Amino acid sequence: MRGTSWSVTPFMTQRPAPRTLSDEALSDLLTKQQFGTLATNKRSGHPHLTTMVYSWDPDTRTVRFSTTADRVKVKHLRRDPRAALHVPGGDVWSFAVAEGEAEASEVTTVPGDAIGRELLAMIPAAAKPEDEQAFLEEQVAERRLVIRLQTHRLYGTALDIEA
Repeated sequence: MRGTSWSVTPFMTQRPAPRTLSDEALSDLLTKQQFGTLATNKRSGHPHLTTMVYSWDPDTRTVRFSTTADRVKVKHLRRDPRAALHVPGGDVWSFAVAEGEAEASEVTTVPGDAIGRELLAMIPAAAKPEDEQAFLEEQVAERRLVIRLQTHRLYGTALDIEA
């Protein structure tokens, strides 16, 4: 668009600015959602992004993820624990981010061990497996572990506009 000049129209200057969400609103958003994008750091410094199911503990400000030992995100976190979770709000104009340091647990190796019980506790009550023993055995067979993101910073915004 050579030779085109852009100007700000009155419409553009009348748009509402994004509203910073309070810690309480951010925690509520993290509680209501169950999917988010986990960002870890590749060796090159570039982000590695992956969509994850998570559980949020507002009391300890911890995000927990279930994953398998062979996933690249586990390797990234063992090398560099810095991570962030991006969670969309109820519309395209809002989001929350939980930043902090993550640790990857050891793999669950015996059905019913501490890691297996933590994996079981991450499942919402309404979705608990009927056969807990079978669930715990499956977690061992899949070489599952827990990623715990200890949140040091929450931030996010909402944009109050009508769609």
